Amino acid sequence: MNRLEQTFQFIKESDTKAFVPYIMAGDGGLDCLVERLTLLEKFGATAIEVGVPFSDPVADGPVIQQAGIRALQTGTTLRGILTELKRAKEVVKIPIILMTYLNPVYAYGIIKFVQEIQEAGVSGCIIPDLPLEEEHMIVPHLEAADIELVRLVTLTSSIERVKQIASHGKGFLYTVTVKGITGTRKEFNQHLYSFLQTVSDISPIPVLAGFGISTPEQVEQISTYCNGVVVGSKIVELFANNQIEQIEKLISVCKPKLV
Repeated sequence: MNRLEQTFQFIKESDTKAFVPYIMAGDGGLDCLVERLTLLEKFGATAIEVGVPFSDPVADGPVIQQAGIRALQTGTTLRGILTELKRAKEVVKIPIILMTYLNPVYAYGIIKFVQEIQEAGVSGCIIPDLPLEEEHMIVPHLEAADIELVRLVTLTSSIERVKQIASHGKGFLYTVTVKGITGTRKEFNQHLYSFLQTVSDISPIPVLAGFGISTPEQVEQISTYCNGVVVGSKIVELFANNQIEQIEKLISVCKPKLV
């Protein structure tokens, strides 16, 4: 059982809520990556999603797109990110999930990519443009390296498709909360809550909701229908504006309350 699976099995069994922040590696410079990971762990993050900047991020909204552009402009590369993650694994104990598109993995070399992310201590990967039917090109290598592929379902996924995708995972099932790209939302379609409840009832693994979540109130409300949340654009925005206290406030919504 890898670290990601262990962590989320505990979340499910203890009936606590997970908070997974997303950051763009290289935004603000690669030299601050380890510091930001350490800070997020200190604030109580369950795991951390680390984005790889890419020139054509089809799932990302304006905030994360701009963060990716800033990171690329400073010369951030996949190799550089993995070098920093190797440093981070000495001090960061919660799971690191690498979020990347398929093209950079393919260009890097699939076997080399898996070998090096394993050496960097990565516990999981999210590859949003890799459909279930094409997983065979990378999943056997990830499984051999004890790295979990985190799969996604969306509001447009049929119940049968949700069952099919959920049956393949061991870490958590990432449920996309909107019909569109990432970015903060003032409100969500009421259908979301019933969909999250349905997915949670179906899935044998914990369910996390992500895309658009940006306020403590949204974190609290949405996490009542699932096992926790992923927050990306808002975390990226707060780091960019050096609003560190607001990041801690968001994460604290999911921290167990002392009695």
